[in-house]
Amino acid sequence: MDVQEEGGDKFATIGISAFAVEQLNDLVYMDLPEVGRELEIGEEFGEVESVKAVSPLYSPVAGEVVAVHSDLPDNLDNLNDDAFDFGWILKVKLSADLPDSLMDFAAYQKQCSEAG
Repeated sequence: MDVQEEGGDKFATIGISAFAVEQLNDLVYMDLPEVGRELEIGEEFGEVESVKAVSPLYSPVAGEVVAVHSDLPDNLDNLNDDAFDFGWILKVKLSADLPDSLMDFAAYQKQCSEAG
């Protein structure tokens, strides 16, 4: 998952990373949560299905879902072209600080390159 803080650390946008899209390959279905849902860190909030597998989506942050990318499930092909800009899934009003366990972009890139 990709997390970007916004609005003075009060909000976060959660998305699917380009690496995850590449690994899943050929996405066919995505289930999104409802606006207003409260999420806890590590809570499953949806799933993404590819021709290879069904993978749960887990929240990396705690807070209230304030927006969902409602066009995403009908346009999953766009994720293959531009996961960074098009791949946001939901926006959350944070109820706690971001966890220290989140990686910065450089650390994530390193982990992805090691995973192959």
